[in-house]
Amino acid sequence: MKKTSKINNTKVYEFNLPAWKSITGKTICLFADECIKFCFANKGTYLYRNVREKYEKNYKLTKQTNFIELIQTEINKKKPNYIRIHSSGDFYSPKYLQKWIKLAVNNPDIIFYGYTKSIPLFKALKFTPGNFVFCYSKGSKVDHLINEKKDKFTQIFKTEEELLQSGFINASDNDLNVLTDNNKIGLIYH
Repeated sequence: MKKTSKINNTKVYEFNLPAWKSITGKTICLFADECIKFCFANKGTYLYRNVREKYEKNYKLTKQTNFIELIQTEINKKKPNYIRIHSSGDFYSPKYLQKWIKLAVNNPDIIFYGYTKSIPLFKALKFTPGNFVFCYSKGSKVDHLINEKKDKFTQIFKTEEELLQSGFINASDNDLNVLTDNNKIGLIYH
């Protein structure tokens, strides 16, 4: 997010959860499938103890009744223009998803965005504010729910050349490219 903030001269705040499962074994990414094998959030700095503990703490915070107030306090302090939800982890329940929607409604000048494999939870929504932008990630158990003609979706590619030849916009180096009008968002495997 630091690179994206610098490229765009803006403030991007992020909120993450454990990748796939919590330290205590709770499944966070309900619809993860083949992505579990190559998830970038299961390697590198994500494996540092302090990072794992931070994301575990975040997961526990999401269960608290005052979660919205706690995040709002952080928003008020940090004053971001964008909030990336889950570069690690995913929406694990409708109730949890609604908490973030409420935060987006309460902060209409901030763009809340990210990627998700929790497609059924999103497809069941009756309302999403315009500042709540999510891209469905391929590699889930429910890829068949993605309407590639209508839905914003992402796919992982081995090379930038392959990504561009397939008509995708590259969001690998600039995370905010997910917010463009192109509904085909590409990421290069790393």
